[in-house]
Amino acid sequence: MVQDGNVIIPCENDEERSAVRSVNLAAFGQDDEADLVDRLQHEGVILLSLVALTVTERQIVGHILFSRMWIETANRPVPAVALAPMAVLPGHQRQGVGGRLIRSGLDWLRDRGEHIVIVLGHPDYYPRFGFSTEKARTLESPFPPYAFMATELSANALDGICGRVRYPAAFSL
Repeated sequence: MVQDGNVIIPCENDEERSAVRSVNLAAFGQDDEADLVDRLQHEGVILLSLVALTVTERQIVGHILFSRMWIETANRPVPAVALAPMAVLPGHQRQGVGGRLIRSGLDWLRDRGEHIVIVLGHPDYYPRFGFSTEKARTLESPFPPYAFMATELSANALDGICGRVRYPAAFSL
């Protein structure tokens, strides 16, 4: 668990699932992302699920999920991590909660030997955390290239990696 400013970032526990669903519903205004979290949980591919709790009330105000995915290369599948979804309650957005969730998640993944993280996200937001379209340029995906980004958690992890990304079945791609 990490305390950073006005939030604490622990791993999600089973009792928090309904609150996590509520955060995703409120942040996105639709069921898609909340349903994705449920499907990823059911599929058993979640590597890390973090929540952001307010220090004072211990209210869940944010959530981020990382799941196993693969890059299919000519030689072998290369493990990677999908960052999706990341949600912050509307009343707590633009206060650094999302950034704290991302940094905590990337640190946890790096400490456990993960090398590549992929995100589909806003090109003005995710680069501040090391994500870039340039790092994802050799990866084939169904997404627009301006929003499809990758980061390396270890030096040169994407060097020589070329192939199609394969998300968990829960993504319905």
